[in-house]
Amino acid sequence: MAFFRSHILVSVDPECLKRGAHDIVDHLHDELVAQGLIDEVQVLETSRIGDPYAYGPDIMVYPEGVHYVNLTTNDIPYLVHEHFLKGRIVQKFVEQKPVVVDEELGPPKPKEVRVVLRNCGKIDPNNIEDYISEDGYLALAKVLTEMSPEDVIEHIKRSGLRGRGGAGFPVGHKWQLARASQETPKYLTCNADEGDPGAFMNRRVLEGDPHSVLEGMIIAAYAIGASRGYIYCRAEYPIAVKTLNIAIQQAREFGFLGENILNSGFSFDLEVRMGAGAFVCGEETALIASIEGKRGEPRPRPPFPTVKGLWNKPTNNNNVESYANVPQIILRGADWFASMGTEKSKGTKTFALAGDLNNTGLIEVPLGITLREIIYDIGGGIKDNKGFKAVQIGGPMGACLPEKYLDVPIDYESLLSVGGLMGSGGLIVLDDETCMVDIARYFMEFTQDESCGKCVPCRVGTRRLLETLERICKGQGRHGDIELLEELCENIRSASLCGLGQGAPNPVVSILKHFRHEYEAHIYEKRCPAKVCRDLISYEISKDACTGCTVCARNCPVNAISGERRQTHYIDPDICIRCGICAQVCNFNAVMIK
Repeated sequence: MAFFRSHILVSVDPECLKRGAHDIVDHLHDELVAQGLIDEVQVLETSRIGDPYAYGPDIMVYPEGVHYVNLTTNDIPYLVHEHFLKGRIVQKFVEQKPVVVDEELGPPKPKEVRVVLRNCGKIDPNNIEDYISEDGYLALAKVLTEMSPEDVIEHIKRSGLRGRGGAGFPVGHKWQLARASQETPKYLTCNADEGDPGAFMNRRVLEGDPHSVLEGMIIAAYAIGASRGYIYCRAEYPIAVKTLNIAIQQAREFGFLGENILNSGFSFDLEVRMGAGAFVCGEETALIASIEGKRGEPRPRPPFPTVKGLWNKPTNNNNVESYANVPQIILRGADWFASMGTEKSKGTKTFALAGDLNNTGLIEVPLGITLREIIYDIGGGIKDNKGFKAVQIGGPMGACLPEKYLDVPIDYESLLSVGGLMGSGGLIVLDDETCMVDIARYFMEFTQDESCGKCVPCRVGTRRLLETLERICKGQGRHGDIELLEELCENIRSASLCGLGQGAPNPVVSILKHFRHEYEAHIYEKRCPAKVCRDLISYEISKDACTGCTVCARNCPVNAISGERRQTHYIDPDICIRCGICAQVCNFNAVMIK
């Protein structure tokens, strides 16, 4: 196994690829060969380093931690000669701002514990030897040489690992059910169809550490007796799909996949199947239908997939994060994993922090941490010194929780007790200038669009919900609309076929519970307290602040502003389309929103 004195991480973010990142990789390789350094310096690809629009193509050089930006292929010979042959940092290529190692991940933050993300940004995902050097496939070797399938299942059960796809079903118990099914062959599926808005935890693992997922799947296959597996990955993740296929081929070459793995007599192989972007295919029976080549629609359960799954054979389905935990649990012990988290929610959880935070991106924290700790200690608080209003947790089927719940521990039971949901790990923070009715409309628009339409409660009910919310946001709310929303939510929840329909009303319900006054203001007072809903606001120009500079009038797209130079201007409310451009361009804060 080769050991290198330097590592070059090349950003292959889509924007960097457009600007020639792969040409940079090729020229680096050729120049290292030409200067006799190819055995000393390793070139790796990574998802992102800095801002690709400002710096790409860019590279990070370790161990120095030097960030070279805006490179061209013509820069490479000089860069290699100076930095890697002579050991001199080339200042003209160095980023002038403070180095941002990884926009999505970065170094571990306070209170983080990285298990699933431990190798991301640390190893070359396209080189199996890098994974092996970090104890990769040792867990598989231990399982195949020292443990029976029953031992593996008991080990996972004792760890307390629960499914990280949202429902939190105990992983070991699910494996036990699949093991107990008598029909053969048995199958294994991995849900990598990450569809929650703003969530990208699974993508980062697949792009940065694919072998951890493969190893977890192979161990699971051994435990349940499966011979074939499928990773269902969304087509919108092209880098992840490419990285997975490379990892699968390398695992076969090293004897970790295929016939008679590690001379154990156990055989298992897998392949990648791409989804077409249907959010409903995150539901396991819809995912199975899609893999079979059918329309991605859920079916009633029972029978559950562990009894009748892929091609009506026993099938175990877990998501990316669930499988990625397995090798570490085998290697470090069930007690080690169970020592993190709470009594009923063990281990760590990855989250994608988004919204009105100072520090957004991926984190991994022990379960049981509070929302306040994540938002303020890790996320750095609300940006622009604004106030906190709510946090949306659990994806499109999650809940919007107000400030009084900030000290609730993040675990499956605690979140359910306050009407929340763990989900796959999306966490969106909303500041005090957010309209909660508009947020309900936004999430309902998403889930209604993603409904597969198979069952009437979801297909028709979500449409009626969306129409009602749209009316309210347009100032056309009527007496009885709140009661109508409550009735629709209850009927959709109780009668829908799958989790998408059953969870679709959750944002509406939670906002009705905690921010009912905003619905009432929209409906009865015809105003938007947050001044977001365009049809419920108006613009006026202050006589005291206006200087008559004419900037607002010159920028108004519909000529709704009139007035002489150096005289107070006036907005005609009948012409104004409430686009807000006048307020954006005014240098004297003279435009008021009412």
